[in-house]
Parts: sequence; C-alpha cells; structure tokens
Amino acid sequence: MLRRFLCNTTTLETLIRHRPKPLLNPKSPIQIHAKIQSLRPFSQMSDSRRSPPIPAVDRAEKSELLRALESSLGSAFGSEPLWPNPSPLIIVVSGPSGVGKDALIKKLREMREDLHFVVTATSRAMRSGEVHGKDYFFVSKEEFLGMVEREELLEYALVYGDYKGIPKQQIRDYMASGCDVVLRVDIQGAQTLRRIFGKSAVFIFVAAESEVKLVERLIGRKTESREALLVRVATAREEMKHVRNFDYVVVNAEGKLDNAVKLVNSILDAEKAKVRPRNVVV
Repeated sequence: MLRRFLCNTTTLETLIRHRPKPLLNPKSPIQIHAKIQSLRPFSQMSDSRRSPPIPAVDRAEKSELLRALESSLGSAFGSEPLWPNPSPLIIVVSGPSGVGKDALIKKLREMREDLHFVVTATSRAMRSGEVHGKDYFFVSKEEFLGMVEREELLEYALVYGDYKGIPKQQIRDYMASGCDVVLRVDIQGAQTLRRIFGKSAVFIFVAAESEVKLVERLIGRKTESREALLVRVATAREEMKHVRNFDYVVVNAEGKLDNAVKLVNSILDAEKAKVRPRNVVV
C-alpha cells in the first residue's frame, strides 16, 4: 500500500514539474494594459502612420489641402499630363483639278502653325507666279527618274504627261520635330498612299459644289488648250467616283473658301482628340 502511494506521489510530482508555464500571469498588469489599449477607439490611438484630418475647404490654403489629400490617399499628385500629346498626323488632301486644293492648304497653314506642307517634286514646267521650292521642286525628267532610282520618293506618278512625287525625307524631318504634315496629291497618288499608309493617315477629298461649277473653274484658269481641257474634265468626272475611298469630303464652294478651311481645321482637331489616335511611320 505504501509503495503504491509513493509511486502515485512521484508521478504527480513529475506531471507538476513538466507542466507548461503560462507566458504571462492572467493577472499581469502588462496583459491588462494591452487589453485596454485594444479596446480604445481608433481616433484615440497614437499611430504615427494615420493621416491628419483634412482641413475645412473654405478656410484652408490650397497647398495645405493638397498635402492633406495626398496624405489621405497615400500618394502624391502627379504633375505630368494625364493624357499624352497626340502624335503628328499625315493629312492627304486630294480631289479633281480646279477644286481649290492649293488655296485651301494655304489658308489652313495660316491657321495652324504646326502644319507643314510637303513640297512635291515635279518634272513639269514652272507656271507664272510659282516659286521653286515653295509650290513645287521643279526638276528635269532625268533628275526625277534619278530620285526614283535612289528610292527618295514616297510615291510618284505620271500625271498629264509629267512626273510628280513626294520626297520621303521632308516628311520624316518635320514629323520628327512634332509637326503635322499635309500632302497634296492627285487621286492616283492618293490611292497609292492609301496602300502605303492604310488607316494611319487622314485622307480628305476636296470637291466643288457641282459638276458645272467645276468645269467653269477649269475654263476660267485658261491654262490648257481645248484638247487638254477636255481631258481634265473627263478625268475629273472619273475621279469623283473615288470619293468613298477617303475619310472625309469637304465641299469648297465658290466664294466660301473660309468655310471649307474651318471644316478641315475641325477635322484635324477631332483627329487630335481621338482616344485611339492614328500612328503613322514613314
């Protein structure tokens, strides 16, 4: 009996000796203080990371409000543009002879300083009042064919017996400086450029208000013989069939050039504001 009692006592002492000790006494002041702290309202807790209150809008300085808003949002307000500046555009202006493409482009350039008119190279003779390097680059047929061989032209065509083409480097240089570029081409040239650029360039078709008005303009120019005039009129009729291959059509009515220019200007402004802008590479 005594032996059993001693064995049980030994076992009890062993259990007591190896019993895990609590980390803290349940009545420890430290534990009680932590419990109280956890029950305190958030507004009374001393957390250095908590944002300061936003001051009253009608009494605070702008800079103070900005700092408070930044602190509450967790990041500073950026000063960079919210939307990137639009890329330069390539604008292809075309239409039949006599619709006033040159006059429209001249007026448009007066309204938009960042618009560069690409001067076309041509093998035709210079007309009265035209300036080399401003209206066209006037070159001989041999010089023009040399430019073709050196692949210096974006596109070229034989128009009414004369060569016309667009120098590539002009476009690259001005687009690199952030300028929009306008190309004045005939319908044949516009078709070639559409194959090259696809939807990345803006194609504008300029038209007269009626066929008879267009013929009257061609007659009034007095620059062609009867045979040449007949060819131009017949060509103009054929070219009008291609209007649906363009993005926009602008009617340049007689005596209302300013209206046509304003319309083209609005088109370019709208193109600049597109969420998915055109992006062209030459």
